[in-house]
Amino acid sequence: MNHPTPRDAMQEFADRIVAELERGVKPWVRPWDPEKTGGPQAPFNPTTGKRYHGINVLILGMDMRAFQSGDPRWMTYQQAIESDWQVRKGEKATTIFFAKPYEVDDDDAENGRKTVRVLKHYSVFHASQIEGVPAYKPPGIDEAPWTQPEAAAAILKNSGAVIRTGGDRAFYSPVTDHIQLPPEISFRGPPEYAATALHELGHWTGHPTRLNRDMQGRFGSSAYAMEELRAELASSFIANELGIPTDIPQHASYVSNWIKPLKDDKREIFRAAADAQRIADMLLGFHPDFRPDATQEPNLPAHRQSVFSPARDPA
Repeated sequence: MNHPTPRDAMQEFADRIVAELERGVKPWVRPWDPEKTGGPQAPFNPTTGKRYHGINVLILGMDMRAFQSGDPRWMTYQQAIESDWQVRKGEKATTIFFAKPYEVDDDDAENGRKTVRVLKHYSVFHASQIEGVPAYKPPGIDEAPWTQPEAAAAILKNSGAVIRTGGDRAFYSPVTDHIQLPPEISFRGPPEYAATALHELGHWTGHPTRLNRDMQGRFGSSAYAMEELRAELASSFIANELGIPTDIPQHASYVSNWIKPLKDDKREIFRAAADAQRIADMLLGFHPDFRPDATQEPNLPAHRQSVFSPARDPA
């Protein structure tokens, strides 16, 4: 008797990312409407008030329902039921990921045991798929003060990064540990300048004295492209919190360089998203009013906490 091949949800998502990149599309870039104001639009669980992390931010942020509605709320079927809401019949769930910890024997460990994490997935539904959910009202600046126009400037200042102005290129130099930015007048406006500056600040976090990523890749190399992917994703995560554009103006596209590494290893997009979350958390932490507890994983049982939180690596 032939048994069906088990579903590989991780491979499915990696394939989806690659397919979009092959079309020349960065799927984490969402339309930016300067007329819309309000608080953070990063995906969160309305039954707990907690936000999703890492790869789950990417998965849920790419969903067209979130794009079209501006509503970032997601929850499990059970959480909807417990809130007296009802998932509509026939609605399709979205798969997100967590890692279940197991203890196994290990002769090299101090107590003869060690914890390993096995990647699992579970299903959530968008608020638009659920009956009875109140209309979404984004938090105002009084509730989310890090969305004020000067938030990016505060982050840049408090980071202590060396920023030099001049030339026509934006870049971070690992050798001199400084960020170079064109004059602000070179950009379409302050939001685009802020998005670019924060992108380069994302690279700045890779220095050995900070998050210590491999910054030695030469331009055009796979390592260089993967660092660029991490900064791109981090920029998107941060932009969604601050309410600024997620795309980087006047910025070289590395889309074609990302395809092969992501095709070769389905876990690479998960690693990149985990690193991007670490970057985003570090930079958002430079804003004096940002509340880290507002960006934690949904209040699920311990075995369902996401492996892609800032303190953990993909299993």
